[in-house]
Amino acid sequence: MSMFYRSTRDDNVKVTASQAILKGLAADGGLFVPESIPSLDKSLEELSKMNYKEVAYEVMKLMLDDFTEEELKSCIDRAYDSKFDTEEMTPLVKVENEYFLELFHGATIAFKDMALSILPHLLTTSAKKNNVKNEIVILTATSGDTGKAALAGFANVPGTKIIVFYPKNGVSPIQEKQMVTQKGDNTYVIGIKGNFDDAQTGVKNIFSDKELEKVMNDAGFQFSSANSINIGRLVPQIVYYVYAYAKLLANGEIKDGEKINVVVPTGNFGNILAAFYAKNMGLPINKFICASNENKVLYDFFTTGEYDRNREFVLTTSPSMDILISSNLERLIYRIAGNNAAKNAELMASLKSKGKYKITDDMKAQLADFYGNYATEAEDAATIKKIYEDCGYVIDTHTSVAATVYDKYRKETGDTTKTVIASTASPYKFTRSVMNAIDSKYDSMGDFELVDELSKISNVKVPNAIEEIRTAPVLHDLIRCVMKLRRFLESNIIRK
Repeated sequence: MSMFYRSTRDDNVKVTASQAILKGLAADGGLFVPESIPSLDKSLEELSKMNYKEVAYEVMKLMLDDFTEEELKSCIDRAYDSKFDTEEMTPLVKVENEYFLELFHGATIAFKDMALSILPHLLTTSAKKNNVKNEIVILTATSGDTGKAALAGFANVPGTKIIVFYPKNGVSPIQEKQMVTQKGDNTYVIGIKGNFDDAQTGVKNIFSDKELEKVMNDAGFQFSSANSINIGRLVPQIVYYVYAYAKLLANGEIKDGEKINVVVPTGNFGNILAAFYAKNMGLPINKFICASNENKVLYDFFTTGEYDRNREFVLTTSPSMDILISSNLERLIYRIAGNNAAKNAELMASLKSKGKYKITDDMKAQLADFYGNYATEAEDAATIKKIYEDCGYVIDTHTSVAATVYDKYRKETGDTTKTVIASTASPYKFTRSVMNAIDSKYDSMGDFELVDELSKISNVKVPNAIEEIRTAPVLHDLIRCVMKLRRFLESNIIRK
């Protein structure tokens, strides 16, 4: 049976997986969602005997069923190779009674690597399958991690250009250095005067600009996206939750069929949505614990049923979560609205015009598996310090948000279910914030002095992703306001 994808805003839009990957975003502004979510066709016991690449194939073949076995395995083999610093890809580290799923062992030391290592291969394969002749221009807004991972994935990939927009003052120094030093003749990096939501809105506006689309097509280009609005970015994220469960089973930490909890620090909701899809495929998950920082729009949503972005935007030490428009939440809203595109479109229109929407009581009742809470800046720092002092384990500021919220959940509910915490970034990406949390004496050190000090206290070798940017020259120094993004495309892509 073929898998088709529909737009969350128009029931009449129906495409294959490869077409959805190529488009990135539906023409009506909606996101592509599967008509139905397939069940895993391998038992959990069988999956527990597989390595990461094998699990990836078993999951992705179901969601991307217009790819042949040869095509999909080729994409997987090229993605999950020596660029990862561990054979396991996503080690599961037990710290006291929690399991930290380390998703940061790829080329850019953040969880986005797990999807953005394979997306370029999925995209170029999709282009061939659909006889696309145009050059594909990847537009990506980033709150820090997606940008570098997308740049690294698409750098010098034939038939593509990659343009990353990031908030100029809204990422860590290491995150920015990773992006602006990126090599590749097809790479472009632009600092935006504004926050991540401004960058994301700018990208969505470009996608919905029909006049620009025609101009681009006439010039031999078409747009796609590397953000998690692209289903080709989201599907690979399902894999590591299945793999984590399989590892727990293989290690004797749980019994076959035993439910687990999953804790995810999130701003854009894609990473926790992937866990939700995993459950719908048959993974035994009890609770999805949605962890927010002080930009707690998701916590308020799960608490009240109202999504309201009309609030102060807070710059925090977990900048990849500094988001007030959680794009991927739309996929969940569509689902709890009974896959009703018209209802979802109505709510998204309200978000655009009023900055908020409220779901019905019936819709809210379907969110019983979700728990939301948030961590303040002080709580975030305190958790980093406590885990280091108690266990010698160093976590980053985003993972600490998750650990803080999980502690609140456990105390509030008394739930002792085995729990996996998504560790979404290496502490090396946020050295100043991490080291200051451990001891304020580190504040006087330079960024790379802190890197070396972190290596000493953690007994973890400095990742290549950090070593290679110590002395790398800045190659991208453009700063633009959102209103001038179209002008940039016209002068630097179309007319170049």
